[in-house]
Amino acid sequence: GLHGLVDIQAQGLRIHIDRDLCVSFGDCIEAAPGVFEFDGEEIAVFVSEPGTITREELIAACESCPVDALTAFDEKGEQLAP
Repeated sequence: GLHGLVDIQAQGLRIHIDRDLCVSFGDCIEAAPGVFEFDGEEIAVFVSEPGTITREELIAACESCPVDALTAFDEKGEQLAP
């Protein structure tokens, strides 16, 4: 079926969720509840209308993942997190 978004562009960043790595800790949701949520399988996805969040908060949310399922890249494609 259709899953939620696994890539978004926000605040000059591209954030990617690796759904195969996600183990549903929910640290990203705690760090950025306006951006991440669990789908029906308890796997992280982006909310359909991401709320306001700073670049720093997005990077921190990606770094919060204990299994490195969230990756943040800048405009040049440089990996900023994890």
